[in-house]
Amino acid sequence: MSDRTAIFGAAEADGIVRCDACPVLCRIRPGRAGACHRYANEDGRLIRTDPLVLLQSAEQVVPFLDGGENRETFVTAIGAGTTYPDYKPAPFIVQSRHAGIDTITVVTEGIFSYCGLKAKIDTDRHLGPEAAPIRHQGEQIGHVTTAEYGSQMLSIGGVRHLTGGSKREGMTTCAAMLALAGKQAIEVSIDGGATLILQAGQAPIVNGVPEARMRVGCGSAAIGIFAQQWQGHADEVIVVDDHITGVLTEHQAGKCLDMRPAGIRVRGRRSTPGRYFQVAHPGTGWGGTDISEPLSIIESVDPKLAWPGLRLLMTSTTGEDAAWFVLDEALRPVPAAMPPDIAATVARIGENCEPALTSILFMAGAGGSLRAGVTDNPILLTTAVQDGRVRITMGGAPCTLWPGGGITIMADVLAMPDGSFGSVPTPALVAPLEFTMPAALYAALGGHMGHVVSIEALLAEYAANARHDRLPEGMPWPGAAP
Repeated sequence: MSDRTAIFGAAEADGIVRCDACPVLCRIRPGRAGACHRYANEDGRLIRTDPLVLLQSAEQVVPFLDGGENRETFVTAIGAGTTYPDYKPAPFIVQSRHAGIDTITVVTEGIFSYCGLKAKIDTDRHLGPEAAPIRHQGEQIGHVTTAEYGSQMLSIGGVRHLTGGSKREGMTTCAAMLALAGKQAIEVSIDGGATLILQAGQAPIVNGVPEARMRVGCGSAAIGIFAQQWQGHADEVIVVDDHITGVLTEHQAGKCLDMRPAGIRVRGRRSTPGRYFQVAHPGTGWGGTDISEPLSIIESVDPKLAWPGLRLLMTSTTGEDAAWFVLDEALRPVPAAMPPDIAATVARIGENCEPALTSILFMAGAGGSLRAGVTDNPILLTTAVQDGRVRITMGGAPCTLWPGGGITIMADVLAMPDGSFGSVPTPALVAPLEFTMPAALYAALGGHMGHVVSIEALLAEYAANARHDRLPEGMPWPGAAP
């Protein structure tokens, strides 16, 4: 085993090792771990307590050390350790060969104060006002942000919550982020809104009720999708939605089908024909509104257009709420048994709804000192990343690179191996980061060529004690040069 203490820490008297993996600078006695529990003192050497994670391909087979064959292996940064502050070369700078190209992968666990989570909550329910604080254990850890189509969006973490508030706020935010990034469940509450249980890859639980469906579309979209299926079976359809409620016979789809105007006017602000905004207040009722009685959104019935016996379907955008009415002689909607043909269309709405899920995306700025662990001229790395000459992965998972200055990246935590994240008491999150590029480019960027090791040498030293994970199906090989 090579002596890596020159990279990771310095020995002191009585077998104590100073850990410089983060600014806390723990002094760790033999047999003990540091404050983050990620580093420990083993016989006077600073070691990483978690195993190095190696990704292996499902199909690719390459020649190996003994002349036999082995699956192609990618060295992730999980368990690799860090060299913060990064005036030192990264823990592993690995040379390998893929598709006939010599590549270098620089592997390091980054310490991120500038990081956060974007939570996509597939639900029609109103979770809280935009910009409302999100709280965990009484501390604000984020806020509600702009809703997207069929989903409510939350922004959690960020440097201001990690470091800009009280110590308790920072530690609570860090713990919540670590749990969510680690695919665990946490409970949060939104000021003026709902209480949620969130977990990546699981249905959100809103006020104690698990969500089942993501809406098929807004009320107007539902009208457009199902108008032909309703024609001849219903005289009017109102699809209740917090954002855009649709009214079939007023809608362009109804007009194209030459449907007779029904004269039923809903509350709210009319947009284009058949599309209404603000028919009710946001809530956890029908279509993300606060109503439980759908007839409450009907403002008037025009006796010049409506007729006794008019058949009216009212449904939500998921089909979970639906009711059938027939107008009596006074043109009042009277509840009636839903005909099988109409029930089938409501079921079709549900069939076209995707399962409600919680998606957690980790977002971070990697433009700080960790670049010095890659090259002695960081701007060259930044520009090479920005123009696509360097591939960035997190635990082997692909990253989305945001345009503009710096290295701002985002990754789906479900695509990352288990145990990808850690934390340090500063507080900050620790996340794996890998930079892969052609070997010639790494040299041209001013890379630390004297610290390059071959994949064969690294596996000979570490593979026996490493954790071997298979590359998830469908994920591109992270060790390929861009």
